Amino acid sequence: MKFPATFTPEEGKIVVRFGDIPEAITQGDNEADAMEMAEDVLISSMDFYFEDQRPVPLPSVPVLGERLVALPNGLQQQVLAHNKMLSTKIDTAI
Repeated sequence: MKFPATFTPEEGKIVVRFGDIPEAITQGDNEADAMEMAEDVLISSMDFYFEDQRPVPLPSVPVLGERLVALPNGLQQQVLAHNKMLSTKIDTAI
């Protein structure tokens, strides 16, 4: 599972934003640092969805200029299970 992100130079840093995960915003000193920080903030942002019992948005199709940031395999499985559990709760409540 790879999420598209924008890497934008701003005030001497590279700011990273995820359109699918608005909570995930970070910055780095250079491209490599920004990618490392992007991976970290993407992982950390999943906690907001898990704690609030909200479905995690699935990655959209990247547009020109976006870079893909991957979730670790174990967390991908957790996201899919979390979303399935929530959809099952919603289906049974109707």
